[in-house]
Amino acid sequence: MSRELKIGLSVLALAAAGVWLSGLLGSYPGARGAPSATEVAVARRLRSWAVPRAARAGKNPFTASPDLLQESARHFADHCASCHGNDGSGATEMGRNLFPRAPDMRLDATQRLSDGELYYIIHNGVRWTGMPAWGDPDNDMDSWKLVLFIRHLPQLTPNELRGMERFNPRSIADQEEEKEEEEFLNGGPAPATAPDPHSEKTK
Repeated sequence: MSRELKIGLSVLALAAAGVWLSGLLGSYPGARGAPSATEVAVARRLRSWAVPRAARAGKNPFTASPDLLQESARHFADHCASCHGNDGSGATEMGRNLFPRAPDMRLDATQRLSDGELYYIIHNGVRWTGMPAWGDPDNDMDSWKLVLFIRHLPQLTPNELRGMERFNPRSIADQEEEKEEEEFLNGGPAPATAPDPHSEKTK
């Protein structure tokens, strides 16, 4: 490791420690406050340095096609949209309340990353964030396909977004409600109405 790199890492480590300490001392309210510009810059630089040079140069073994984009869109809807939203904006209840926030992946900060960097982040996750590691540790082709979809996010159409909705995770209660509604439309009994927990009759 060169002397310059050691100095740079030391400076960033001190800056990161200062940001962390300021949080402990209450200069911003836990995970509710927006990260400062300094914190964002430090986090991005540390993330960039955490990706090995060889990984950054990685080439996607897949080429975008309608079939692959549809497959990866469904995978994204099922595995990623809870935090990132189907459109990649991060404007979900989970994404808005993570710290740091889930990024808007349609924007340049994500789109300018190399395919290798995107793959590495999906496959290995990012420490000290809500981003977990995904995919088969030994043969992770799904993450490469997700890279294709992330590249496509700025061009997503309303029809594509609607097509993803049925692949979003649903709770057991949501599934039961949909089943009751479907049975009702096919001539079955009216769906049962769940009691309102805030109603006076339920107290």
